[in-house]
Amino acid sequence: MTELSIGSPAPDFSLPRDGGGTVSLADFSGKRLVLYFYPKDDTSGCTVEAKAFSEHAAAFKAAGAAILGVSPDPVKSHDKFVKKHELAIPLGADEDQAVCNAYGVWVEKSMYGKKYMGVERSTFLIGPDGRIEKIWPKVKVAGHVEEVLAAVTAGN
Repeated sequence: MTELSIGSPAPDFSLPRDGGGTVSLADFSGKRLVLYFYPKDDTSGCTVEAKAFSEHAAAFKAAGAAILGVSPDPVKSHDKFVKKHELAIPLGADEDQAVCNAYGVWVEKSMYGKKYMGVERSTFLIGPDGRIEKIWPKVKVAGHVEEVLAAVTAGN
C-alpha cells in the first residue's frame, strides 16, 4: 500500500453504519468530509473525541463539512456507543479493517510490551473532489476537534 499524502485520491469505501444502512465515500461527493479513525467504542479517549465531534457537528456543517467516525467495532457496538453518549455523528463499522488498511491506520501497536494490531488514531480531511486536503496522523485527543474545525473553516 502506498502511503496517502495531500492531494492523493481518498480510497473509496462502503461500510455498514450505526442505525442500519451503509455509508460510503460517494455519499459525500461534492462535499468536504472529516473522516476520523479511532480504536474502540466507549473507551476514554475515543469517547472524548466522539463527543467533541458531536458537540461541534453544527459548526462543521455550517462550514460545509460532514463528519464520519470509523473503527473496527461492529454496528451493534456503534449503536450502543451512539445511544449512551447521544452522539450526533455517523459511525462506520470496519470489522475486516479493509478501510483502515486502505488509509494506512491499521498498524502494529505495543502496550505493556505486547505487540498487537490496532487503529492509529488519525483524521483525514477529504475535499469535494475526493482528494485528501489534510492528514492528522497519531492524533492526541485534547484540542484535536478544534484544530480540525479551524482547518475546515480556513478552507472555506
